[in-house]
Order: sequence, then structure tokens, then C-alpha cells
Amino acid sequence: MKNRITSLFGIDFPIIQAGMIWCSGWRLVSAVSNAGGLGLLGAGSMSPGLLKEHIGKCKAATNRPFGVNIPLLYSLVDEQFDVIIREGVKIVFTSAGNPAIWTSILKTHGITVVHVIANVKSALKCEQSGVDAIVAEGFEAGGHNGKEETTTLTLIPLIKKATALPLIAAGGIASGRSMLAAFALGAEGVQIGSRFIASEESSAHPAFKQRILETGDGGTSLALKKVVPVRLIRNSFFQKVHQLEDSGATAEELKELLGKGRAKLGMFDGNSEDGELEIGQVAALISHIQPAGEIISEIVGEFETARKELLEYRISNVE
Repeated sequence: MKNRITSLFGIDFPIIQAGMIWCSGWRLVSAVSNAGGLGLLGAGSMSPGLLKEHIGKCKAATNRPFGVNIPLLYSLVDEQFDVIIREGVKIVFTSAGNPAIWTSILKTHGITVVHVIANVKSALKCEQSGVDAIVAEGFEAGGHNGKEETTTLTLIPLIKKATALPLIAAGGIASGRSMLAAFALGAEGVQIGSRFIASEESSAHPAFKQRILETGDGGTSLALKKVVPVRLIRNSFFQKVHQLEDSGATAEELKELLGKGRAKLGMFDGNSEDGELEIGQVAALISHIQPAGEIISEIVGEFETARKELLEYRISNVE
């Protein structure tokens, strides 16, 4: 399964594990990379010292490529990039900010840079900034989301039309069939978050993983649009946010409810009612916890099966 994405990162399969806060530590990252995908450390929930520790443990656990995801709005971003450069990390995914600020600096250190976007304007800015590839993340995705609410099915063709950069699809993808659909729309790789949270190696709290398995159709919603749009499981915390938003609460009032550490409380500490539980719509399709390597194997196998089925369907209809 070779294309521009596998060649860019030196991996076997064009499957990227999203760098998710509180869930993407060295165990998950090394397991994904060892299975032929690309694992990403979620630096948005790490201090610079902790990031250095996880990079070191990744190096010890795998000799395959891995990277780091950094939200550019993170207050310690300068220190995080210093750690990445000093530790010789060669792949960085940036998000939630302007790619022009850091891309050229990172590339002078021989680092491959990918930026996460949710609209055409941002894709063009990525191209101008010199990034090596783009992740186009649709409205279905978990975590922070685009204000435009453009679905993956619409976003991928829009970005493909706007730029020739290698394109990675994200949002609502958790299987080989959805991966094939993304490829049909013009993507050359997929970034998967929610399903990898529900892996044995994920650093998410077991209570959060269990809540994912219990989240059915319609169990998530986009919230906090006045602050930073984020898709959440509809728990007690979400209901408080929803009530405040319905009453016309200001961004400051919503930030007060959020306080500090609300995401850690839910996803890492395991308070599944009062914590912030970030997950994608595809949680409704996740039914069990399994090893990351097994997840990749299943996705690749289903991708190939679905591709053969479509080819057979085309041939039989031509005949």
C-alpha cells in the first residue's frame, strides 16, 4: 500500500493515529508505529519535560517513524518545539493555529511538517507556508473542530480541488471501508482518533473507554462554539454547557464553567459525568477495546476486501 503519504513518512500503511490530548502517550504511539502506521504523541496535554520523557520512551519502544502533534494555541508551544528539535523528532503535525509561524523553522531542522485544517482558506495558507501535507478534518471528528461544520464527505473533495499537497482525511473514519471512501474522494491517507482511544495501549482512563463503547447514535454533539468548537459525549458536563449556551452565555461564562483541567478530569482521571469527554461521532460504531496493532490489521484487511468488492461490482456491471 504505497503512495505519497507512506513515502513521506516511511511507513507501511497510510494510517495515522491522531495526537490526542490525554490519550496518546508513548505506549499507543509505539504500538501504532510498530504495526506499520504512524503514531503521534499528543503534546497538547504534556509539559515540555513530560514530552521529552515520552519521546525517549518511544525511541526505546520502536525503531519505526513516529511524530508529535502540537496545537499551536498551547501556551508552552515554544518550549515544546525546543524539545522536539533537541530530541531529533522528524515528523510534526501542527493544529489550531497559523502554520506560517513555525513551518519554516521546523523545516530548517529537517522536520516534515503537516498541518490540520477544516476549510479551503486554511489549506491554501498551508500551501503558502510550505507544509509537506495536510490533514483535512471534517465535522464528524472528536476534539476541537472547525467552525464551518463541513462534513468529511464534502471537505475532502473541496481541499483536493484547492491544492495538490498530499491529503490526509480525518473525521468519522474508523474502518477500512471508510478509509476506502476517503481515498475515493481524493485522500491518500487517513488520520484516526476515536478508535485508537478505544485501544488497550491508549492512556485514556478505562472509564472513558467504557463510556465510548456505550455511546450510541446521536451520543455526541458539538459544543463551546463561542470558545473553541469541540465534539463531546453528551454527559452531565455537556448538559451544563448546553444549558448555558441556550441561555445566551458569553465566552467568559463558558470559560468559567470549563475551569482548568476539565478535559483531564474526564479523559485521564475517569470522571465520566463531570469531565469533558472528547470523541467523534464514529464512537457509535466502536464496540470493543483491542490492541492498536489489531486495529490497524483490521482496517487494512477491510480496506482490501472492500476494494476487491467494488472492482468485482464494476466488472460484473460492465459485463
